[in-house]
Formats: sequence, C-alpha cells, structure tokens
Amino acid sequence: MNTLFIYLFFTPIFVIALLSLNFILAVNKPDIQKLSPYECGMNPLGTAREKFSIQFFLIAILFIIFDLEVIFLFPFTTALYFSSFYGFWVVMLFLIILTIGFIYEFSKGALKFVPTKTFNNSPY
Repeated sequence: MNTLFIYLFFTPIFVIALLSLNFILAVNKPDIQKLSPYECGMNPLGTAREKFSIQFFLIAILFIIFDLEVIFLFPFTTALYFSSFYGFWVVMLFLIILTIGFIYEFSKGALKFVPTKTFNNSPY
C-alpha cells in the first residue's frame, strides 16, 4: 500500500465519515442572532457592493501563488530521496522564477498599502 493510495482512498472516506458524524450529532437551533451577519462585533457599514482597493486583489494573487508553490513542493520533498539531480534543478528553477516574480511585484509597489478613505460614521 503506497502513499498515493492512502490519499486517494482513505482521505475521502475519512472526510465523509466526519461530515456525516457532524451532521448527525450537531445541535441545530437557529435564531435571529445566529442568522444575522457578523463583522467583528460592529454593525455592517454600507453594502457589499462598495468599491475597494485593487491592492486586496494583488495580495490575494500573491497568496495563491505561494499556496501553489507549497502544493508543488510537497511531492518533491516527499520524494527527494528518489529524485535525480535533474529533478532537484527543475525545482530550483521553479523557486527562482517565483522569487523573481515576487521581487518584481515588490519593486512595483504592489505590496504597499496606501491610506484609503474611511467612513465618517465609524466609531473607530
């Protein structure tokens, strides 16, 4: 039995079993307070359709890039003993390209947050 078989067979079974157990045993008593939107103890300001800074998207894209990096590096690290010198340098090239992309994004100022307008009716 290898690792791939465990990931592809036992993990979905384990997840389905835990979700089923939660569905069966969880207490479900909805009321007005539980169903209301919660934003850090404050009343929501404005609508969900308000414009916000593009910098949030840039940070999200950067986060996704580094999540993908971890996803691609995990199989390499588990098979590092069996990979060849060629495999090692392919991963190093991948990391170098990601590092160059990060330096480019940092040099263009994509990670700098500028002050934005605040709400006048905010208590903070």
